[in-house]
Amino acid sequence: MKIQLKKSKLKGEINIVPSKSYAHRLIFASALTGKHCEISNVDLSEDIKATLSCIKNFGIDYIYDDINRIVKFNNNDKKSITDINKYQTEVPIFDCNESGSTLRMFLPIALTKYKHFIIKGKEKLIERGISVYEDILNDVKFIKNKNEIEVIGELKPGIYNLPGNISSQYISGLLFALPLLDGDSVVNITTELESKNYIDITIDVLKKSNIDIVENDADLKQTENGEKIYHSYTISGNQKYNIDNSIVEGDYSNAAFIDAFNYLGSDIKINGLNINSKQGDKIYKNIFEILNNENATIDISNCIDLGPVLFAFSSLKHGAKFVGTKRLKIKESDRGVAMREELSKFGVEMVIDDDSIVVNKSELHPPVTTISSHNDHRIIMSMSLFMGRFDITIDGAEAVNKSYPNFYRDLESLGANIIYE
Repeated sequence: MKIQLKKSKLKGEINIVPSKSYAHRLIFASALTGKHCEISNVDLSEDIKATLSCIKNFGIDYIYDDINRIVKFNNNDKKSITDINKYQTEVPIFDCNESGSTLRMFLPIALTKYKHFIIKGKEKLIERGISVYEDILNDVKFIKNKNEIEVIGELKPGIYNLPGNISSQYISGLLFALPLLDGDSVVNITTELESKNYIDITIDVLKKSNIDIVENDADLKQTENGEKIYHSYTISGNQKYNIDNSIVEGDYSNAAFIDAFNYLGSDIKINGLNINSKQGDKIYKNIFEILNNENATIDISNCIDLGPVLFAFSSLKHGAKFVGTKRLKIKESDRGVAMREELSKFGVEMVIDDDSIVVNKSELHPPVTTISSHNDHRIIMSMSLFMGRFDITIDGAEAVNKSYPNFYRDLESLGANIIYE
């Protein structure tokens, strides 16, 4: 889909889209609970649809009330997932579409029930892979094809050692699954822990689910291989999920794209954000303030998803240096490279190093060509900031459906002039 965003100044009030991070995790917890429960304020983005599809094929029945945006789980047999017979007569297929969160968090959960299943997804998702699970799950075999991964084996309780500079989704996946096993487990983090805030969201949901996870700062200990342990999680086995009705709070990651307009001269009130949220991306407000100054250096290792919007914002201000950028390479696109390509269309020079990115202060001009989404929701929403300065045309605008399907409608409600081609 191609759209034109006409130069606009925005004003008004919106209810921000629900947190995708919380929605994924509340869906998993509610599905694993052996009773009827509901989750309200659920927005059916493409990623959330993928998680619900996997849960459905996992054998958990639910209905979605699209008027009130409520997911209702019908776990009326009063059995937890650990009571389900593990013997299977056919190989289940779980389609994760393009959702890395679904893939990495659901895979260990699936291993608590099935010893043989297939994970499907878009080719790009499968390319991004599950390398950490391949390294640490010694009793599981992974057979990768173009758009699927065949999984054969068993998740066992034990000690799992993971580096902290990987996607937090691997750690969250283990924390969801290991309490369901017959023995106790430990997850050790062997480097400085990045994106800890996402793990904190997981711990928050697990606590609400009556699951006991003990966190330890264990920097004086070592693994049996002599690696230093920076952080660890102790997980008792044979636990039962038990979560009550839940409400998904507003999403700070997506609020950043809307609130950025305020720091660029618009007047928008954003409703639905929890000021006490554990979402790490709520730090965006502090970062925007810092980027109002020259010669700013920002570490985004713990808020990596904010990278694209911060690059776009800084290019409209004074430029900046960003460190801790390495994991941008393994997102829906190589986000550093994609942003460099799109920002260059406005005259912005961006320099990429292994773990840092510099956005140079540049003389901006109207874009010389159409803006590409790179099929990445965060790239395309970030580039929308330029509508405050220029008319722009965006190709692949449907990429917003991954996390914020109503993004353009919300902009229109705030006064944006959008032409759909």
